Amino acid sequence: MQRLALFDLDNTLVDRQLALSAWAMEFADDRGLGREAVRWLIAADGQGLRPRDQFFREVREHFGLTQCAGELWAGFRARMPDLVRCEPEVLEGLSQLRASGWRVGIVSNGMADNQLAKIQRSGLGERVDACCVSSEVGVRKPDVRIFQLAAERCGTVLGAGGWMVGDNPEHDIAGGRAAGLRTVWISGQLVWPRGELPAERTVPNALAAIRLLRDNF
Repeated sequence: MQRLALFDLDNTLVDRQLALSAWAMEFADDRGLGREAVRWLIAADGQGLRPRDQFFREVREHFGLTQCAGELWAGFRARMPDLVRCEPEVLEGLSQLRASGWRVGIVSNGMADNQLAKIQRSGLGERVDACCVSSEVGVRKPDVRIFQLAAERCGTVLGAGGWMVGDNPEHDIAGGRAAGLRTVWISGQLVWPRGELPAERTVPNALAAIRLLRDNF
């Protein structure tokens, strides 16, 4: 098996929920909406899995805002990259992984302007071989084609195997498995969904996943 490691971005390499909470507080404060609005925004976001156009239409309607949903979404995409950060230990771990002979890529669903800006401003862009964002390439996880494109951008061939690391059981784990990759699930504090085929390995965070690959494979 080749030394290829593909990583999800949000809530894998970076803590999207922490950044989302900061954005929600700013959004509510700027508009005088109060603390209850912060809780509503975080809950309505649905861990980022809801379609963004739908989410921002609901935000506009719920708070009676004059801005259109598209403007609200554009503002969100412009602000989130400044709020997202990658832990220094994770950045260093990725550098060590590459130095030990691994090809490393990021595979992310989302809008290219938002996701690529997160990757660059967090320092991740300098620590990986390639990035593949769904809106840029026209295909989303768990579709096998996005993993294939990521592998090609890393200078490898998907058929030679490798690993996919991520927090989403469907997009990252089932998608990675369908692409012929072994998988590492970033569990955080979640419980694996009943009925889903488990990942080969389960770890609490990205740093643990990096160390697992570096030290054992």
